[in-house]
Amino acid sequence: MDFKTILVADSGPIRTITLNRPARRNAMTPEMQMELIEALDETASSAARLVILTGAGGAFCSGLDLSVLKEMQNSSPADHHNEAERVARLFLALHDLPMPTIAAVEGPAIAGGCGLAIICDFTVAARSATFGFTEVRIGFVPAIVSVFLSLIAGQKINRDLLLTGRIVNADEALRLGLITSVVAEDQLAASVNSLAQTLLANSPQSLAITKRLFNERHAAFLDKAILAAVDAYTEVRSSSDLREGLAAFIEKRKPNW
Repeated sequence: MDFKTILVADSGPIRTITLNRPARRNAMTPEMQMELIEALDETASSAARLVILTGAGGAFCSGLDLSVLKEMQNSSPADHHNEAERVARLFLALHDLPMPTIAAVEGPAIAGGCGLAIICDFTVAARSATFGFTEVRIGFVPAIVSVFLSLIAGQKINRDLLLTGRIVNADEALRLGLITSVVAEDQLAASVNSLAQTLLANSPQSLAITKRLFNERHAAFLDKAILAAVDAYTEVRSSSDLREGLAAFIEKRKPNW
């Protein structure tokens, strides 16, 4: 697989997918999202027994790229709907992988980037990692990612993170149950590898069936909730608050709601 914004590398039964836009703190673009979907879809039927998702250059993913945010202002409702469906496809492709997934996180994991990190079965974070859903700060809605967050954390935690838009450090993320463990910066790779070896010692068929049980338990909820989230995502993309929030963000000022 030949990609421009991600790297895919196999080492025995382990496949590592690396977000590879380090100059932009691995901020997502439509191209990156499509490449991730393609890589994840191929991985689902590959010989890989475990997937590690990480970011290049000391950052995991800082959310949507500024260029994408600017283009939002000129998009049509149909464009917004297509974008929402693409994000949903990406998160579902990661969620539905039959093999275990580990997110190795250092630096920012923000908005959609935080979604990628927490959807993985295991999230191992370096002490430098930060997590948050900052969409409401610019008049956006964390619609699709909120569906998956609701499978991980309780309602009070969901409301706290999604309505305040605050960013939490790795220790608080661990306390809230968003991540699996926190390790020293120089121990991230070793810790992820140790967890990977523990998982690889288990039956691949048993792991796949166990993951299928998890996923089937929530399948009806996900189907309904994602449809509603896509509609909300599309609706807010045309809102006056989002236009003002984006303008304020780009102009580096406080929004005038």
